[in-house]
Amino acid sequence: MKKTLLVPIVIAVIIIGIIWAGPLYVIDEGEQAVIVQMGRLVNVVTDAGLHVKIPFIEEVVRYPKRIMAWDGEQKSMPTREKQYIWVDVIARWRIADPQKFYESISTISGAYSKLAEVIDSEVRTVVAENYLRETVRNSNLILEQPETADSLGIGDGIDESELPTLIQSSGSKEPIQRGRRQLAEEILERSRRLVPEYGIELIDVVTRQIRYSDELTQSVYARMIKERNQIAQAFRSDGEGKKAEWMGRMDNERRSILSAAYEKAEVIRGTADAEATRIYADAYTRDQNFFDFWRAVESYRTTIPNFDKTLSTDMDYFRYLYSPLGR
Repeated sequence: MKKTLLVPIVIAVIIIGIIWAGPLYVIDEGEQAVIVQMGRLVNVVTDAGLHVKIPFIEEVVRYPKRIMAWDGEQKSMPTREKQYIWVDVIARWRIADPQKFYESISTISGAYSKLAEVIDSEVRTVVAENYLRETVRNSNLILEQPETADSLGIGDGIDESELPTLIQSSGSKEPIQRGRRQLAEEILERSRRLVPEYGIELIDVVTRQIRYSDELTQSVYARMIKERNQIAQAFRSDGEGKKAEWMGRMDNERRSILSAAYEKAEVIRGTADAEATRIYADAYTRDQNFFDFWRAVESYRTTIPNFDKTLSTDMDYFRYLYSPLGR
């Protein structure tokens, strides 16, 4: 009786064990898997759905099928002119060959480490081969835009046709040959040549941020201050020139006005003197005695108040004081 019950029990335990071990497994959408048998890869499953494996012997290692993001850390690196900048790069990637991926890296965390190693190395190489301006600009559009009062930040009221040539600070606006976007493309191409052996497809590499180092930031600020001081000095010089020009015009105009006024005054004075002389001559011809008397009285009115004393009375000048007839 006991032997009869033992066989079904053993069979039931085996069935339960097989069911518990999971001979069936499901691959979801967005997933792919490799089947490993005793540490050896035996199959790759990329289709979603229900699948069968050998319990206790085969192991299912799942990997995402979707596109994933890799976010690198900011790294300080030198440019061609030995200017240090902080570069932050991100990338998108996916597992293109699960078999190579499992055999070379095996884990997602290992993939992130490998991507950091490959991409950071290529970024450092590309940045070191190019000038700073190539890494921060995408085009030469800044060189094609004319400098105006607004772009220079000097406000309104400036005649842009009179902007002095000293403000053309082209030293910091050298043209670029490639630009930031092309450098990102070069980093992508270089990295793509290295990652296929790990079963990885690199979709794109994007430079998220480029930041100046503290030393370079101070240098940039100093250069900006110098350029603004140069612009300010240019406008001061231009203003002094305009001032001198207007002061010269004002002085010439003042001299012209004074000359015309003097000429007019002399004409009036000459006309008045001629008229006075004519009146005097006419009065003299009419009554010479009265004219002599009147001139003497006018002279007395002017001179006598200034005399403190008279030392002699026998003077022809005072003849009208001695006699009304002047004799």
